[in-house]
Amino acid sequence: MSVEVNNESGHVVDEAEFAALGRHVLDAMHVHPQAELSILLVDTDVMTDLHVQYMDEPGPTDVLSFPMDELRPGVEGDPSPAGLLGDVVLCPEVAAKQAREAGHSTEEELLLLTTHGILHLLGYDHAEPEEEKEMFALQRRLLLTFLAGR
Repeated sequence: MSVEVNNESGHVVDEAEFAALGRHVLDAMHVHPQAELSILLVDTDVMTDLHVQYMDEPGPTDVLSFPMDELRPGVEGDPSPAGLLGDVVLCPEVAAKQAREAGHSTEEELLLLTTHGILHLLGYDHAEPEEEKEMFALQRRLLLTFLAGR
């Protein structure tokens, strides 16, 4: 499993932890061991540009997901095909503000957003109430199992 983490944000983060989280989520979702994932941390200017260009929304956002090969979760014993899962782009400055409001650390918020972004790459969404319930429960379980194993 190839998880590449690039930090262009200027914020200090433990890149190895984000790579480990990516591998954890992909393993738990039975994604092929040769799948590739990219996690990129950017500043608010870059995130604003991406948010406007791809979502037609003003200002920066916390996380964007850019799927490549549209891989979907596999099942135990039958993983997804190999391929490029895509890119998760995070903005630590936006995450820091959200973390303060939620009462936890910026790192915890970024780990949550990374999990959220990977699930979007795997086809999960939260536009409808039932989708949101499923995605957020899965996101919580994946993050808690990762944190418990640290």
